[in-house]
Amino acid sequence: MSSEGVKDDCLAWAAGDPSGVLSPYKFSRRALGKDDVSLKITHCGVCYADVIWSKNKHGDSRYPLVPGHEIAGIVKEVGSSVSNFKVGDHVGVGTYVNSCRECEHCNDKEEVSCEKGSVFTFNGIDADGSITKGGYSSYIVVHERYCFRIPDGYPLASAAPLLCAGITVYNPMMRHKMNQPGKSLGVIGLGGLGHMAVKFGKAFGLKVTVLSTSVSKKEEALSVLGADNFVITSDQAQMKALYKSLDFIIDTASGDHPFDPYLLLKTAGVFVLVGFPSEVKFSPASLNIGMKTVAGSITGGTRVIQEMLDFCAANKIYPGIEVIPIQYINEALERMVKNDVKYRFVIDIENSLK
Repeated sequence: MSSEGVKDDCLAWAAGDPSGVLSPYKFSRRALGKDDVSLKITHCGVCYADVIWSKNKHGDSRYPLVPGHEIAGIVKEVGSSVSNFKVGDHVGVGTYVNSCRECEHCNDKEEVSCEKGSVFTFNGIDADGSITKGGYSSYIVVHERYCFRIPDGYPLASAAPLLCAGITVYNPMMRHKMNQPGKSLGVIGLGGLGHMAVKFGKAFGLKVTVLSTSVSKKEEALSVLGADNFVITSDQAQMKALYKSLDFIIDTASGDHPFDPYLLLKTAGVFVLVGFPSEVKFSPASLNIGMKTVAGSITGGTRVIQEMLDFCAANKIYPGIEVIPIQYINEALERMVKNDVKYRFVIDIENSLK
């Protein structure tokens, strides 16, 4: 099925065209280099990015496309110079698998901001010119720098979503000091990212308010996730009561929505956007009055990703997951688009990809 190599020993599911429909596919991974780790994939989280590139929504998809950048598995082989991992270790791989390793950001272990551009785990162009293929596959070969140790005892299925959904909210929360006990955090949206923001906020000792358009999520937010407050954003009285009450807000919503009504911050409060709506508009007065800060963020560098994994293990923080077989992936992607999942699909690669 593939002309990429003589030995097509990597099983996968791939999209072949902009319909985004995935089906079985075989291809070859690159040979193990001296600095590489070969990872038997046991689980892969399902991210909205998988939909975006499977369906060519950015116009740059390279088919056949194997999605998946929330990868967890077990080391099956290491290169001769690898020092951080050994066969049998539990390891994760996130949204990128390479970077220049020379710029100031790479030197600071903030490789996600590499000046030459980090290489995405799938649909990226690697240093050797090959097209990267992601975690909807039986194994992957990655330079050890971009692999992360999953702490002993932490479930691999739960670890997978941390490599994108988890780090996407953890990184800006740490960078903007949203870890100060006693302060207040607003979380806009209660999906794969939002529910992790609630969990981190509670672990940091914050008073957490969930802002949602869906009243059906109230009981889950308060009783299961432990949020302190739940506000329906269409209820003007509830929103007015929140005005100038929040130290921090993290906006995880990717759907288009107004922004001025959500600037419920105290003076010098911080609003962080991690979703990707098509447009962001603020009235200058909404920002200037109260000296508010608005920031954006994506995933994170290798240092903070490992820190997050260790933090989750130490504090027993686990994402809400629905484990599925690979054969269910097309239905899962449709359900995810409809927000019909609590809160992240995770593919059981080890037991279903045969």
